[in-house]
Amino acid sequence: MKIKNKVLKDIEIEGIAAEGKCITHYDGKVVFVSGVAPGDIADIKIIRKKKSFLEAIPVHISQYSDKRREPFCNHFGTCGGCKWQHINYDTQLDYKHQQVIDSLERIAKVPFSNVSRILPSENTEYYRNKLEFTFSNKRWLTREEIESDENLDRNALGFHIPKRFDKILDIEHCYLQPDPSNAIRLAVRELALKHNISFFDLITQQGFLRNLIIRDTSIGEVMVILQVAREDKEALELILDHLKNKFPEITSLNYVINSKGNETFNDLEVVNWHGRPFIVEEMPLPDAPDQVVKFRIGPKSFFQTNASQANLLYKKAWELAGLTGKELVYDLYTGTGTIANYVAHNAKNVIGIEYVEAAIDDAKINAEINNINNTDFYAGDMKDLLNNEFIQTHGRPDVIITDPPRAGMHEDVCKVILNAAPERIVYVSCNPATQARDIAILDRKYKVAAVQPVDMFPHTHHVENIVLLELKK
Repeated sequence: MKIKNKVLKDIEIEGIAAEGKCITHYDGKVVFVSGVAPGDIADIKIIRKKKSFLEAIPVHISQYSDKRREPFCNHFGTCGGCKWQHINYDTQLDYKHQQVIDSLERIAKVPFSNVSRILPSENTEYYRNKLEFTFSNKRWLTREEIESDENLDRNALGFHIPKRFDKILDIEHCYLQPDPSNAIRLAVRELALKHNISFFDLITQQGFLRNLIIRDTSIGEVMVILQVAREDKEALELILDHLKNKFPEITSLNYVINSKGNETFNDLEVVNWHGRPFIVEEMPLPDAPDQVVKFRIGPKSFFQTNASQANLLYKKAWELAGLTGKELVYDLYTGTGTIANYVAHNAKNVIGIEYVEAAIDDAKINAEINNINNTDFYAGDMKDLLNNEFIQTHGRPDVIITDPPRAGMHEDVCKVILNAAPERIVYVSCNPATQARDIAILDRKYKVAAVQPVDMFPHTHHVENIVLLELKK
């Protein structure tokens, strides 16, 4: 029976599945549905048929769930950034909490006694400290705009439409980052249009303005990075001078000339136009809140994008590590040494390892500006650098703190950890599925002693999770 494009009537939406879509069942098959909420009763149209599942979209909702809330952003439903705005925050937390449990049960398949209640985000709006906007001369148009005969402005400065690299949604107001983020973005857009400065064409790779990054910190410092496609001193000076004069709160104003086929600039020079080439973030020490550890954040530095929750995340990781001041700690995937420098005052020595060499340079600077002298940092591919010889040279760790990227840890890294056999492993992850996969490998020697989810990204399906693993006796 042909089922694609078929409309299923009065279907109850059962729950939330992976990647933020909702789930229901039909004729023995799982159906993933976008744009609905758990508890909705809806007519849904099948748009894709796979061997083991179907995908659908709602065509009519006859009964709205009590788990819904009114979305607060005009761009909701088109922008892919905050897909759960229509679901109340308590329900979001429930499903994220369950996501962690499901990963441990279905993927890790190891014993665990309980999962601590997920820690909610202090702020559910304006919580990010970094946003990246793209310029385009191919603005995403509404159906009404397409059908109109008007001569429309096609320039946009905003976010990519989901699954469309070449179409950009022009953003009026974004609720993710606090002021002056929206004002800076709109000022750049207005000035560029006024002076006919060309927006980039993502298909033909023509145009001048490519990308705008805005970063801020909890102590009021602001970084702006303008990315352009070629040298044009007059246009650059016009925009940068305008930003410098209009927004004195910008403490680091920079630009990048990028003629590549993509917007990544880790391999390109960042020119500091005004202010310092970095901004500074501060976090109170976990056992001395009147004291802070400072972090320099450069244009290429990674830093957790929800700073207040990062403080909570690191504090929980520190608590689970159980440091007494006598331990040798390995901080794997250390980035700019955030966790390493955060826990250093409670450890005998901390060794941080990270793939990106520039991040290790930042980590060393962060240790220096905080007068921390018991950290050592090494750059290299984790699976190659962290081996038995490295451990013989630098000492067997008492505690390992690991915070890998979404892909998790390489199997070789897990094997070296098993050979090193530290007393405790604190595994911080932004992907409970790959975390659970790695825990299954470590199960040969380790038991799950504690699980603490943390919500870093309200209105999205993403969840951060901390697992304490203890050596089996």
